[in-house]
Amino acid sequence: CIELNPWNSTTKSLDNPSYMIIDIDPSPKNSFEQVIETANVFKQILDKAGAMSFCKTSGATGLHIFVPMGGKYLYEQVRSFAEIICSMAREQLPKFTSMERNIKKRGNKIYLDYLQNSRGQTIAAAYSVRPHAGATVSTPLLWKEVKAGLHPAAFTLETVPKRVKKMNDIFKAVLGKGIDLKKCLDNIY
Repeated sequence: CIELNPWNSTTKSLDNPSYMIIDIDPSPKNSFEQVIETANVFKQILDKAGAMSFCKTSGATGLHIFVPMGGKYLYEQVRSFAEIICSMAREQLPKFTSMERNIKKRGNKIYLDYLQNSRGQTIAAAYSVRPHAGATVSTPLLWKEVKAGLHPAAFTLETVPKRVKKMNDIFKAVLGKGIDLKKCLDNIY
């Protein structure tokens, strides 16, 4: 086993996640450019909400969006907020995104997965090597990097250590104070 898949909460507070996750999970028919466009729509929505957000590659074909929660809310509250944000993104990109979990019903659309925000769910950790060709790494990104030309294959066991040495841990703030959920909801409604 080479990858790490932690819970979203710590042993100090198992029912209160440290962060919210949105998994942008493409079908084989989706381009990575569509994944990038989807991530940037999430960034716009979360900016409007006043929520700090972070992006990382999944280390496979998708991207993950993280929002610090600071362990202040229950999984159900965080999942409901993620569902709202995903619904808003889907409304903006209906041609190639879906919130339908069933692959047959979803077809060739990008799955906007908010269900990762459940107790016991796991997702590839930042800086975790994935079992894919080239030993890709789930790599935190600066939002300015989430643009045309980005590709997960560029982040590997060989390239990421140099990147971290140069940039430090750009993902550290995911474990920070956390958003004000009520304020964020007020900002988007």
